[in-house]
Amino acid sequence: MHWALAILGAFIVALAIFLILFRWNWLRGPLAHEISHRLNRPVAITGNLEVHPWSWSPTATINGLVIGNAPWAGRKPLATLPRLTVQAKILPLLKGQVILPLVEADRPDVGLLRDAKGRANWDFHPERPQPLKLPAINHLIIQGGAVRFDDVKRRLFFTGTVSTNEQVVGYGRGHFALEGQGTLNGERFVAHVTGGPLVNVDPGRPYDFDSHIMAGDTRVNLTGHIDHPFDFAALSGRFSVTGDDLADLYRITGLAFPNTPPYSLGAGFARRGSVYALQSIRGRVGQSDIEGAMRIDNSAERPFVKGDIASRRLRLADLAAVIGGVPKHAPTQQLSPVQRIEMAKLRAEHRIFPDTHLDVTRVRAMDAKVHYRATSVDAGRLPIRALRLDVNLDHGVLEVNPLDMILPQGRLAGMIRVDARRTVPAEAIDIRLTNARLEHLVAAKPGADPPLEGGLYARMKLSSVGDSVRAAAAHANGAVTVVVPGGDIRQTFAELMGIDATRGLYLLLTKSNKETTLRCAVADFQARNGVMNLDRAIMDTGVVTVTGSGQIDLRQETLNLQLKGKPKKFELLHVRAPITIKGRLVQPKVGVDIVKAAPQALLATAVGVFAAPLAAILPFVNPGLAKNADCATLTAEASEKGAPVKPQPGAPASSPHAKS
Repeated sequence: MHWALAILGAFIVALAIFLILFRWNWLRGPLAHEISHRLNRPVAITGNLEVHPWSWSPTATINGLVIGNAPWAGRKPLATLPRLTVQAKILPLLKGQVILPLVEADRPDVGLLRDAKGRANWDFHPERPQPLKLPAINHLIIQGGAVRFDDVKRRLFFTGTVSTNEQVVGYGRGHFALEGQGTLNGERFVAHVTGGPLVNVDPGRPYDFDSHIMAGDTRVNLTGHIDHPFDFAALSGRFSVTGDDLADLYRITGLAFPNTPPYSLGAGFARRGSVYALQSIRGRVGQSDIEGAMRIDNSAERPFVKGDIASRRLRLADLAAVIGGVPKHAPTQQLSPVQRIEMAKLRAEHRIFPDTHLDVTRVRAMDAKVHYRATSVDAGRLPIRALRLDVNLDHGVLEVNPLDMILPQGRLAGMIRVDARRTVPAEAIDIRLTNARLEHLVAAKPGADPPLEGGLYARMKLSSVGDSVRAAAAHANGAVTVVVPGGDIRQTFAELMGIDATRGLYLLLTKSNKETTLRCAVADFQARNGVMNLDRAIMDTGVVTVTGSGQIDLRQETLNLQLKGKPKKFELLHVRAPITIKGRLVQPKVGVDIVKAAPQALLATAVGVFAAPLAAILPFVNPGLAKNADCATLTAEASEKGAPVKPQPGAPASSPHAKS
């Protein structure tokens, strides 16, 4: 018996000496193989392996751990850890729980990469992606960590450092802090995550945390808890976010939000697996309030966003940023930095159409189905009462359908489509204006009667290509038709269309509100390569028939239109000179073609002075009286071209209170 104990003791001593001398290095190969198998990456251990197994919480330290990259990601390793120490509890393992009392990483260097195809080198099993799931950790130490993140698909590039700090003051007191900082696409990035001391972490109890993120001008504050530390597939809480432009959230979330003015939003959130639910969204975008709910599903190749958003009061100018535009009279402090730059550029170049480029990669990065409604709209002089639209984004094709604006009388409705599957996106727009009222659209001085009354119908159907509003306008093709089937017009304006130097001027100077019948009006533009030619324009009133010609050049943002009036009764000093509308779209100028008017005006004046008798005047003044236009035919033809107005079998009836 004694000799047997002596032999056993000698064996234990020899084994201990062997383990101390070789420091468990014989396990390096099997351990590296096991890690490689679980991570689906090549793994090497270049230094010693130190193991302390004689404890209920054994500890292992790996020196020189190198985790290789995916085959497509190049030769640089995914991560190198000069020294990694891990401690585990034995007893919880018997119940299927993994609790790590200590994880310490000294100077880890991690390089994360997503290529243009969307492959990520940190997706160890891309065929079955799962949310990050870590075991419960009671003490986490990261010293001098370096992180690089290159996302070629989303064009995001981050370099920075990460470290931890933990203070424990008695049971249940103290805090844990994880800090990261660096630059994201050249702008400062800071992340600060805090929570209770990890020594108290229990897989069966939620772990509360606070997170503060700063990415450029974007600020995110988040408070929540992880249901089962540290399984990030189940967490919930609330967040608030502020910034200059919602589109900047793409850098943090990977979601393609539209461009907006400065915003401030808050919401509750809950994550279950690959699905996030945002509830009770509240806040402001520009000067518009916003509320609603969203659901974000990350289980497929691209995120899918489904939302129901509403505004009690929408300031229509806030939507200008969606297309890269700038509200005309917005104070500078209400604009984002990008909008301020665009405003200065538009003013300097005397333009309307913004040339902010659409990032097609963002449009392709997600799918969406969002319903939006605004119960009231502040649209300045435009009489828009309410608005609703549905946004559908599917595999790079963005469609707003329906786009519906409710007017005091009538409706503006249609669709907009942007196909971003190609390098240069293609656009299509089809908008109908039905039964709007001229008196609501034409500006009049406060307390004064409107110069025009009647129903207004129109249709705009255009297609184009371009990655900005300016580029799309410069390549527009299609048609725009406007119809007024009947109404009233102040006789002053009607007669001045024919430059009646007596009666029209007199009525204008005396501010007469006398009305005449507006029998009908039709304008038909044909657009080709950004130039809208006025093929036909006719306005028929009780006293004059007006025809129009000219073009609107969307490429140069200029217009050159002429309106010629032909009276229906003889006027002694009628001057047949066209009214011109010229200049830039941002500020057109209305005038009279003096060159064409001067000879006739001088001749008529001379005759009137030196040969007062009517017989002497008539040879020089062409009475050429106009006849009534065929309004029924004009309306029917406009209807055939898509204008939402019903053709009438006969000439439209005059307004019962119209005067000639």
